[in-house]
Amino acid sequence: QVQLVESGGGLVQAGGSLRLSCAASGSIFSINDMGWYRQAPGKRRELVATITSSGNTNYADSVKGRFTISRDNAKNTVYLQMNSLKPEDTAVYYCNALRPFFAPAWGQGTQVTVSS
Repeated sequence: QVQLVESGGGLVQAGGSLRLSCAASGSIFSINDMGWYRQAPGKRRELVATITSSGNTNYADSVKGRFTISRDNAKNTVYLQMNSLKPEDTAVYYCNALRPFFAPAWGQGTQVTVSS
């Protein structure tokens, strides 16, 4: 199994920045893509950004140019640098890891709140 632990959430004013971290442990050798998703109250969970094991990235249109996903394979950690935050970025942010032949692994989530 893979365990994911997120950190770095908090309360920030609009225009501010936060950096989320997600540390993976367990059967990490089999992890391919990792990503960040978010879920706001009353809304469905949505993709924020993903990164492959080779470093290729993909972003939701709503965060392009503001968020950056990165990955340190030596530390088994994926990061999400969030700049120019907006109130609509307020959500619980979840880390995700994909492995072949296994169900996706999810972290417990970290709250990000952006005040206007």
